[in-house]
Amino acid sequence: MKHRYMPISVAMGDRRCLVVGGGHVALRKVENLLDYEASITVVAREVHDKLQYHARRGTIALHEREYRSPEAGDYGLVISATADKTLNRRVYEDARKGGALVNVADDPPHCDFIFPAVLRRDCLTAAISTDGKAPFMAGHLRLILENVFPGHWERLMRLASSFRTRVRDRWKGDSGKKNLCYQRFLEADWKALFKERSDEEIENELARMVELST
Repeated sequence: MKHRYMPISVAMGDRRCLVVGGGHVALRKVENLLDYEASITVVAREVHDKLQYHARRGTIALHEREYRSPEAGDYGLVISATADKTLNRRVYEDARKGGALVNVADDPPHCDFIFPAVLRRDCLTAAISTDGKAPFMAGHLRLILENVFPGHWERLMRLASSFRTRVRDRWKGDSGKKNLCYQRFLEADWKALFKERSDEEIENELARMVELST
């Protein structure tokens, strides 16, 4: 089976993004991008109050005007989220001509990329996509993942990140020892440890794992 959308993780820091539209859908897209430190410009004649709030805070650039063709081609990533199909099509064509990736909200044929259903636990991101064919299933499966990765995974992922750094510093060049440390971390019952042990006791457990002591 051939698939249209390839799942990749893209660094968005300071990437220039254009969102055309100022309603609820545009707001949703903007707040998604804000999580990734993108450089966001919103163009719309009428905008949601919360978009104005983000503009006042300086987290987005807001231009309350009509879209000016072919400005979409000047950006790296473009989202068109208006109720005007003719305008959406023009934004799409301008973006493609300029080499920008583009997403037209609720219009899969005019999307170079789509937004998956996402669950985050600190540095862990679990994304589910149905290749744009059954998004309601992606949303349902995301709810299932809430139980697979319950709240304590936020703390667990922070520990995992710092633990990896400690292991790499302690066992430079020794992949066997590093893998043993990681195996100990993975085998621990972290849900019980978080519930029953103090921060000091957990730190002692991590030190034991790093030193491979019994």
